[in-house]
Amino acid sequence: MPTHKLTAEIINAAILGFEEQKFRIDAQIAELRQMLPGTPTATAVAPEVPKGKRREMSAAARKRMGDAQRKRWAESKKQSEPATQAAPKLKRKLSRAGRAAIIAATKRRWTLKRAQATMTKPAVSKKTARKKSLEETA
Repeated sequence: MPTHKLTAEIINAAILGFEEQKFRIDAQIAELRQMLPGTPTATAVAPEVPKGKRREMSAAARKRMGDAQRKRWAESKKQSEPATQAAPKLKRKLSRAGRAAIIAATKRRWTLKRAQATMTKPAVSKKTARKKSLEETA
C-alpha cells in the first residue's frame, strides 16, 4: 500500500473542505430544529473565537522571572543542606566467626531440608520408554 505524502497545501485544502461540510451540516441541523414545534429558532452553534497570537514576554520580564526562580531554588537547597551533611555511615564488616556461624547454619538447614525431602517422597522408580530401533519397526 503506497503512502501519500501530505504537504501543507493538501492539508489546508482538506481543512477547508471539512469546514465547508461542517457549515452545511450545521445549516441542515438548524433547519430541522426549526421544524420541531416549540423550539427556539436560533441555532445552538457557538460563535467562533478568533485565535490570536500568543502574548510575547519582554526580555526584562523573563530575566526577572528567572532570577526569582533561581533565588527560590537557592533557598530550598540551603534548607536541605544540613540534613545531607551528616557523617556517612561506616561500612560494616563481617567477622570470621560470624561468617563461620552463618555457613554452619546454612549447611544445617540444607541437610535438614534434604532429609525431609527424602522422607516425604517415596522412592519411585520410573520406567523409561525404550526407543524402538529401525530393525524392530520393520
